[in-house]
Amino acid sequence: MTGTTKAGSKRRVLGAALAVSLLAATLSTNALAQDPLRISIWGGSWKDFAAENIGKRFTAETGVPVEYITGGTIDRLNKAKLSKANPETDLIFTTSHVGWLYASDDLYEKLDMAKLPNAKTLFPEAIISPFHVGTWSYVYTIAYRPDLVPADIKFTSWNDLWNPKLKGTIGLPDFDPSHVIYAAALLSGGKSAKDWAMGQKKLLELKPNIKAFYSSDATSQEKIGSGETPVQVLLSGNAYHMMTQGVKINLVVPKEGAIIGIDTVGINKGTKKSDLAYKFINIALDPATQTLVANKQKMGPVSPQAKVDPAVAKLPGMFTTAQQWKDQAIVIDHKLRAELLGEWRKWFTENLIAR
Repeated sequence: MTGTTKAGSKRRVLGAALAVSLLAATLSTNALAQDPLRISIWGGSWKDFAAENIGKRFTAETGVPVEYITGGTIDRLNKAKLSKANPETDLIFTTSHVGWLYASDDLYEKLDMAKLPNAKTLFPEAIISPFHVGTWSYVYTIAYRPDLVPADIKFTSWNDLWNPKLKGTIGLPDFDPSHVIYAAALLSGGKSAKDWAMGQKKLLELKPNIKAFYSSDATSQEKIGSGETPVQVLLSGNAYHMMTQGVKINLVVPKEGAIIGIDTVGINKGTKKSDLAYKFINIALDPATQTLVANKQKMGPVSPQAKVDPAVAKLPGMFTTAQQWKDQAIVIDHKLRAELLGEWRKWFTENLIAR
């Protein structure tokens, strides 16, 4: 009896230990499954759109929650540099040219396009580099308040910004002067971003017409909404948002074309959730998501398979066909733009802002 009792007791102890071990393993697996995919992105409507239209679907299909780490374009780049050894996020949304700065600092994984089946049919302009791919497009172009600008002024060319009647009316972005710098270079006979110095004289001649500079989307909208800067070089998506708020804004694609912007996504080098990251990107590039990009956000889809509402497709800066990309988009070489951005900002600050 004693030997049998000891044997039974030993079996019960081993069984209990095994149960505890299995429970611990299950808890560990569940904890790992619930560890969120972390995404670096801008705040506001950008983050809200990604969360509502990409993140929710991703979580529904994978069971993995998504956490969004928000901040400004350059601020997030600097944070990524500081946390390079132990990246804070798994995916990064940024602009096409700033994405090249991430790539240059070895902060991106090289993309395996075979894991992104939805990338096969994108517009060619959306394949930015081996490291990051476009998610939507927009333009920086001329926008104006028709109720606050003389009726005889017609904006058909970038050159119209230099009209003396616009003295003290124009607002420009100070964080990235690429758009007006490139436009001035083109008007001065330049052929590419390398010729940007050709436009310096013309930019200096724009000074009397400049009223203020803005450093964020919110400030841009505030200044054109209040009428402080009734003319702006403005991001098209911000213009369309203001229109929904009841502000009358006319957006123009000049005869030379509008400066295209492409927001992109790339995978953090060192992520431990590579497969999940690819899943998220593929959802972002899905024609169904791209349809929402166009119809809800008024951003240009990077997929020609997006089903764009005809009224939305007619909006200035909404490039939904290959022909529009060819005829209306000014695409600054993304890598060269990244390389020159620091020099451009320095010159712009010293010669136009600090006056």
